Amino acid sequence: MIYLELFLSYLKIGFFGFGGGYAMLSLIQNEVVVRHAWMSNATFSDILAISQMTPGPIAINSATYIGYTLAGFPGALLATTAVCLPCLTLMTVITHFFLKLKGNPYLNGAVAGIKPVVIGMIAAAILLLVFPETGGISSFTDAWSWVIFAACLLALYFKTNPILMLFCAALAGTIIYG
Repeated sequence: MIYLELFLSYLKIGFFGFGGGYAMLSLIQNEVVVRHAWMSNATFSDILAISQMTPGPIAINSATYIGYTLAGFPGALLATTAVCLPCLTLMTVITHFFLKLKGNPYLNGAVAGIKPVVIGMIAAAILLLVFPETGGISSFTDAWSWVIFAACLLALYFKTNPILMLFCAALAGTIIYG
């Protein structure tokens, strides 16, 4: 019975968790801690901390970890599949219709209008990190951050491997700030 409840809970989270992984956390917490009482809030917080540290989306990482904690490997597989299934289904349907409507001027106009907004949202996120809007809180950047940033831009210009860049930036940060 735990398998069915786990699958249905994460299917619901996948369908109604708009806004990305962090937006899903309250839904996950409500299902796992409040509704089903599968674990304590402290255990859930520990799982979230580990899910944030591992590579990949936090919603999928936490689904895998919670599923494994509750029902072993089959639980991890069920929870992960269930949280991904709605997105996979919706993207498949959208792709099907998108390919059929590829030449539609309204769809092309909508996509053309969305592109600058996405770029603007990414730029806004960058600006908020560099120049926080709250007074009194200084930016996370200092002179060394700008040096690392410039070195990364230079490395991008010379088409350096991104993994090597991440490793070098982490090494520089450890040396400078460690």
